[in-house]
Amino acid sequence: MTTSTDSVATGVQTPALVVGTAFSLGLMSEGRIMALAAACPSTSTDPVDIATTEALEANFPGVEVPEVHPDDVDPATRNRRYSLVRVHASLTGVDAPQDLVVMRGDLDTVLTKVTIGRDERGVLKRNANLVIRRGWRPLAVAVATVDENGTVGPFKMEGFIPVCPETVARQSATDVSTGPAVWARVRLWSASLRIQHWSNVALVFILSCTGFYIMDPFFGPSAFVGEQTGFLMGWVRLIHFTAAFVWLVVALTRIWSAFTSRDRHLRWPAMWPLKKKEDIRNLGRVLQHYVFIKEEAPLFLGHNPLQQLTYLAVYIVCGIQMMIGFMLYGLYHQSFAFWAFFSTPVHWIGVPAMRLIHTLVMFALWMFVIAHIYLVLRAESLERHGGLSSMINGGVWVKRGSRPVDAPAVE
Repeated sequence: MTTSTDSVATGVQTPALVVGTAFSLGLMSEGRIMALAAACPSTSTDPVDIATTEALEANFPGVEVPEVHPDDVDPATRNRRYSLVRVHASLTGVDAPQDLVVMRGDLDTVLTKVTIGRDERGVLKRNANLVIRRGWRPLAVAVATVDENGTVGPFKMEGFIPVCPETVARQSATDVSTGPAVWARVRLWSASLRIQHWSNVALVFILSCTGFYIMDPFFGPSAFVGEQTGFLMGWVRLIHFTAAFVWLVVALTRIWSAFTSRDRHLRWPAMWPLKKKEDIRNLGRVLQHYVFIKEEAPLFLGHNPLQQLTYLAVYIVCGIQMMIGFMLYGLYHQSFAFWAFFSTPVHWIGVPAMRLIHTLVMFALWMFVIAHIYLVLRAESLERHGGLSSMINGGVWVKRGSRPVDAPAVE
């Protein structure tokens, strides 16, 4: 939506403005943010007021602009880059109207006046930076409630509205990726899964290093024939066995979450994606994308079919590795019936053969780790959805309007 106004005092025409799609930080709808931003006296000649009002009428015809008396407007100044408008309106469009104060202005300035969490600030700044790089200006919108005594409460950041001159908008009109607020952050991985993931990373590293040393003590006194070995190998074995039992606990928590978690990405059906013919087709499309035959692959919010099958195989291999390790551990505790029974397969095929299998599985896991790191970095550079950081903060970035195969459309 564009608008232009003539300045009566100077006779200079103000450039036409374009108002983009509002970015909502919380539960407030885009139309409601636009309505609060457009709250102004009916006689206002401010080009931003006019542009937001016309954009609201064009895109959200069912949302009304709150009526504002001129005395309820505290306009922005050179030293204060935001305006304050007192309105009587509904926050959500569903609840009862109440007295509110709307703060509208420069994003960085408004951020200094509101209470906002670190994660929300990061989401807001990332979307705002996308807007700024395309020549748009993020017009921040924050709201505070007014109690019966007239006391204004703390301001809460609700989002922003991209605004830019019409000439800038025309330059980027041919590229859909240059539209304002095109990215949405979707919370994906729960804290429990992220803790399990990084615990596995640390434990596999510790087990591999100590296991390799147990196999081939390449440093320390035990590396030289005829020297006193001390207790270095004992400490290495203690670390190895302790990490193994901790890894068992992590595995049990993962199995438990597979049957009890509310997160569908953690539940056991997510480990087997091939439930219908379309799943098999998507598996083929993803595989062709990985080998550079297809430029695009089906969009999956969580793991794609190839990843799901790979992780299922990794879980199985890790389970086998864990069982072999505890079979070898049981050889030193044959006086206990449980360990004597559990280590029985070692007596069938022999200790050297079992240790060889244990070592080969370790190398197989490291081959997966190397491939995993490569594919994560590849996806990060090609898809740019924050998959690498998602295992730290739990969220990924997806273009608005995208329709993932495994999730509802991202609005």
